[in-house]
Amino acid sequence: MEPEGQFCQSCAMPLDRPERFGTEADGSRSEDYCVYCYQNGAFTDPDATMEEMLELSAKGWADQDPDMSYEEAKAQLMEILPHLERWRD
Repeated sequence: MEPEGQFCQSCAMPLDRPERFGTEADGSRSEDYCVYCYQNGAFTDPDATMEEMLELSAKGWADQDPDMSYEEAKAQLMEILPHLERWRD
């Protein structure tokens, strides 16, 4: 299961607005990562594990959608995160 459209390859945030895109080292827009995960060509938390990202993202999803529980968000993200570029083996 993957979200539709363009989304962060670290946390699965939709990249649907210019301000959501991270930046490369030269200041250009990252096409793969959001501003929360990637700035100036590097991950904002380079030591984060996929499990930590799962917890953080599930909380964010549940906070943004009153019809989604934390458990539902976590279940969906468990299907998505392992397939994102940052977490692929």
